Amino acid sequence: MDVMSKYTKGDVRQYIRDIRLLLTESVEEMTDEKAMGIIETYVFSQDKSASCSFRDNAALIERLFLSLRCEMDILQPYIDDGSISEIMVNGPEKIFVERRGKITQVPLSFDSTEDLLELIRRIAGRVHREINELNPIVDARLSDGSRVNAVYGNIALNGPILTIRKFPDESLTLDDLIRNGTVTPDAAGILRTLVRCRANILVSGGTSSGKTTMLNVLAQLIPEDERVIVIEDSAELQIDRIRNIVRLECRNANVAGRGQIDMTQLVRTSLRMRPDRIIVGEVRGGEVFDMINAMNTGHAGSMSTGHANSISGMLRRLEAMFMQAVDFPVDAIRAQISEGIDIIIHMSRMRDGSRRVVEISELTEVSDGQIRTSCLYRSDAGLTGNKLVHREKLETGDIDDTELCRI
Repeated sequence: MDVMSKYTKGDVRQYIRDIRLLLTESVEEMTDEKAMGIIETYVFSQDKSASCSFRDNAALIERLFLSLRCEMDILQPYIDDGSISEIMVNGPEKIFVERRGKITQVPLSFDSTEDLLELIRRIAGRVHREINELNPIVDARLSDGSRVNAVYGNIALNGPILTIRKFPDESLTLDDLIRNGTVTPDAAGILRTLVRCRANILVSGGTSSGKTTMLNVLAQLIPEDERVIVIEDSAELQIDRIRNIVRLECRNANVAGRGQIDMTQLVRTSLRMRPDRIIVGEVRGGEVFDMINAMNTGHAGSMSTGHANSISGMLRRLEAMFMQAVDFPVDAIRAQISEGIDIIIHMSRMRDGSRRVVEISELTEVSDGQIRTSCLYRSDAGLTGNKLVHREKLETGDIDDTELCRI
């Protein structure tokens, strides 16, 4: 489909416009067979088709079908490919995909910058967001829950940039993570216990280290009868077994600069919804103040994620984000963080592309002006042994919740 020697990019754009004008109903609502029939009829009614080879005509028909029928235009085959976890579009002519941890360029390109921009605008519009020269960055999602980030061409030197993070069609479970090596059985036992004991958990890690996947898995361990409030910048968590769930999503300001709803506002309003647990997709700024306040005022079992290269790095970032929101002495901030967050789980992406839990640590106290941690598990050492979890009781099932929850 990449080569249509007789048809130009201008032909493709003109044919797409013509077919849209001919349609009396939305092409997206038609069956595949009907949409393909309309496209084929149109193509073969054009004089140019007679001078083109069967291969050229077939390639054109497929290209028109993807542009008109599919949500993601020429990217749709990669969206449908379950082995692909990320799609990266660097301008109209360079498209890369990540498959099983390996990044490769695909032999496909958009016909023009405008075609790529049109796709980005459609994606943003479906979640009531906009992207233009005044608002050149947008975070959105697809109908299947995939996360989308787009950057307009006025700040991206090589054209509009589109990045799509895909998620599995079915939510992964802790057993799935054990099978694929993300977590060991020992560490999985700790995680089950921590969620059951309503520990406040933060999942840290670098970009594409598996933080969101881990948060999804932990959320699946929450008892079904609890009320859960989920707060995200752009909805991507797949929590399907909790019946009493409220999902809140941030909203950008409109062109007049009004109507913005940020993470801080959502965290505050969630406290009035009688939550058993609050899940914040990712803490990035001042909302950490309200989240930790919630953890310190009876909302045990809350969860979130944050970007960091290590647990100590995550603690420093939390302090910096806290300072963005309030003018508190650093000792008071550290005390609030230590009392609010019980556990940090650190994820890492390995050189082979796999993701792994590398450390689980408990925040214990503030001593000598520093937040102290106690390692419960480290990937190179296994269970480390401490007051919270004991290997013998974990393996035999002889677990006393009162003892395990002494955090």
